[in-house]
Amino acid sequence: MTEPLLNAHDAVRTSHQNNGRLPEQRRMVIGRQPPSGLSGMRVTSVMSLEWSMSLSRSGAAELSRSPADSRRTWIHRAPERQVLTLYREVIAVIPQAPAPWWLRAVHRGDLLHREAGFTLEDGVHELLSGRPGWAYVPWVNEGEDGYWEYEPSDNGVYQPITVRLTDRHRGWVDVLPAQRSANDSVEPVALAGPFDLRARISEFESW
Repeated sequence: MTEPLLNAHDAVRTSHQNNGRLPEQRRMVIGRQPPSGLSGMRVTSVMSLEWSMSLSRSGAAELSRSPADSRRTWIHRAPERQVLTLYREVIAVIPQAPAPWWLRAVHRGDLLHREAGFTLEDGVHELLSGRPGWAYVPWVNEGEDGYWEYEPSDNGVYQPITVRLTDRHRGWVDVLPAQRSANDSVEPVALAGPFDLRARISEFESW
């Protein structure tokens, strides 16, 4: 497992203390086995709706200016154990269900807890928001992660230089070169964490 911050346990404890009770409809579903008479398609539809509700957040996504602003959904605020329980029930019937990178990592045991993922997101945002040219782009569709674009590289390209968090490796940070067109394929550069990003950020801005 990966623990990116020494005091992350304290952050988790504070987060749990501030959470309200689980909404009624979600408490009813978590830990409940579907009725035996339901068909597989019916179970999938019910779980898909339940998960969509869990990812839904108040306010427009485009108003979020940081990862912290984006944490307004049930999966961000409910007790972590309940979030994991529901997520595991969902992927048992919908393996490719959308989910943020940190939830997939916590589910697999690669990340110790949700708050550790939040700490990584906040650290990357603090670094990039303090440099000219970087802008945070909140996720648009349910379950998508926000990312950061380097606006000076957005000169007639399909996608500018981008920094994103990922669960595909234990460094958690990817940098993607500018994508010239929708048909171009770019390979992400895997970094060894936010400290590696800080050390190489000038290199990426010069691409």
